[in-house]
Amino acid sequence: MRPATAEVTVDLLITGCTVLVHDDEERIGFARDAAVVVRDGVIEAVTSAAATGGLSAVEHIDARGQVAMPGLVNCHTHAPMVALRGLAEDLPTEEWFNDVVWPVESNLTAEHVDLGARLACAEMIRGGVTCFADHYFAMEAVASVVAECGMRALLGETYFSSQGPEGREKSLDFALRRRGTAGGRITTALAPHAPYTVTDDDLAVTAELARAHGLPVHLHAAENRDQTDASLTRHGRTPIEVLAHTGILDTDVLIAHGTGILEHDLPLLAAAEGRTAVASAPRGYLKFAWPTTTPIRGLRDIGIPVGLATDGAASNNNLDVWESMALTSLIQKSTAGDPRWLTSRQALHHATLQSARAVGLGDTVGSIAPGRRADIVLVDLTGPHTRPVHDLAATLVHSARSADVRTTIVDGRVLMRDRELLTIDVAAVAEELEERLPALVDRGHGRRIQEYDT
Repeated sequence: MRPATAEVTVDLLITGCTVLVHDDEERIGFARDAAVVVRDGVIEAVTSAAATGGLSAVEHIDARGQVAMPGLVNCHTHAPMVALRGLAEDLPTEEWFNDVVWPVESNLTAEHVDLGARLACAEMIRGGVTCFADHYFAMEAVASVVAECGMRALLGETYFSSQGPEGREKSLDFALRRRGTAGGRITTALAPHAPYTVTDDDLAVTAELARAHGLPVHLHAAENRDQTDASLTRHGRTPIEVLAHTGILDTDVLIAHGTGILEHDLPLLAAAEGRTAVASAPRGYLKFAWPTTTPIRGLRDIGIPVGLATDGAASNNNLDVWESMALTSLIQKSTAGDPRWLTSRQALHHATLQSARAVGLGDTVGSIAPGRRADIVLVDLTGPHTRPVHDLAATLVHSARSADVRTTIVDGRVLMRDRELLTIDVAAVAEELEERLPALVDRGHGRRIQEYDT
């Protein structure tokens, strides 16, 4: 037994903070005047600040006045699309795709994707996001950025059936090569775009590949009610019924958006043999004036985790999961006509543990507890807009902002300290991206990568 007077050195020690914790019933709680001990990228202990007297640390953070939270997870985005932020505004969905976004994306190069991903990762780190699920093209470039900047990510190479079998094969090749890289911080998925752009045959093959290789599937489905209505008219099935028919629901699948999920889709999701999750990005639904939102209450009732997301910055204009958390709570209250749903503590649960589960990392991140990877953000609550604090959960969800995140840590590595980014040079990235924008946004060629016609 180690003598009581022996000094123990750990990698990271955070003291003086309030820690957001989950109890045995997975309810949100708060441990006051606490300390978090990190060794080898893993949380070793969550204890009282007074109990750390015998510890020394390679790095010590005095977090008085701050809340330590699990890092937020952006469960569905297209990170490189920050390069298109503000390019397609005030348009219906079909025009947004066909007249602007898909013509511009036909110009994409790996350099555009690299720069966009760097800018996106910088934005997410500054907003307290430690992990994101990305669904885009040239994903090898995104993987390299993730490995370099220190974030955690679930990455999938998007494909359409119009690309032929090569698109599906490229998605599989990427998923197998990059799975488990960056010290385990990168996980991968197969990424068919959506049931309206990928044929039933291709979806069925994707499901077989996912099962054979132990890969999840990440795709858009039932994004809005128009897509669901069009699918019923053309095929006699909802998009969720298509996923069931093709075997996708028998894989571990992350469904983006789902605002077009119908009541009779819920039993199919509940009966699925795979692990199903849904990612909700409410800001974009408001911007596109979609009449419905993700049916979080119905999904929760059947045990489907709903993670929070932003979608890409071309439709959402930011990658602020903090805003998604607040909007989710407010929109669910309005939709249900019940101010008791969704509560601040429920919103925090969606933003932390449920989001981690949605991207397949529910046993690894999503809570601050011994044995979990040390993905932690420190939130400063000393500003005038967060004082006084009567209900800490409500303060975090409805008063705090992403700019209140002071420090962001992934795998025990500090990526931002006191608002200073340590792994990405934003000015240099932004300057180079600006130089490349004219070639990227040119639409004079008349091409587009796909037709939006649900």
